[in-house]
Amino acid sequence: MATYGSRSSGAASWDHRAGAGWQDAALLVARVMLGAIFVQSGFGKLTNLAGFTEGLAKMGVPVPSVAGLVGACVEFFGGLAIVLGAWTWLAAILVAGFTVVATFLAHRFWDAPPEQRMMQNIQFMKNVAIVGGLLALLAAGAGRYSVDGLRRRREW
Repeated sequence: MATYGSRSSGAASWDHRAGAGWQDAALLVARVMLGAIFVQSGFGKLTNLAGFTEGLAKMGVPVPSVAGLVGACVEFFGGLAIVLGAWTWLAAILVAGFTVVATFLAHRFWDAPPEQRMMQNIQFMKNVAIVGGLLALLAAGAGRYSVDGLRRRREW
């Protein structure tokens, strides 16, 4: 017996789009919610690249000027691609990788002073959850209401 939402579950499957309109709408909302944090944060880094680069240098990141520019661009443009659903698989992989690196650089709760440990742990776990959402988006795809969905419809 097929399970609801699986590729073989009949009218509710991803292959039968008429019954899956709510899933495309949910993917749109998920993309906007996931991507928004990266667009906002990446924009802040791009508009204060010197400050971001300085922060990376203080953390001991090698070649902070290059790492800062690459990181800010991946965060902003990757977040924008996720919101738009454009090259979603690539954007999800890049932004997830960025998030993993940023998490281990900036939210090392195990090294934090006792008064900061709980907040850093919360930030660490928030980023773990975001990476989970990005991996789910990678697996599910962008949905119909996306640039990827539009390109796919034109190919048919």
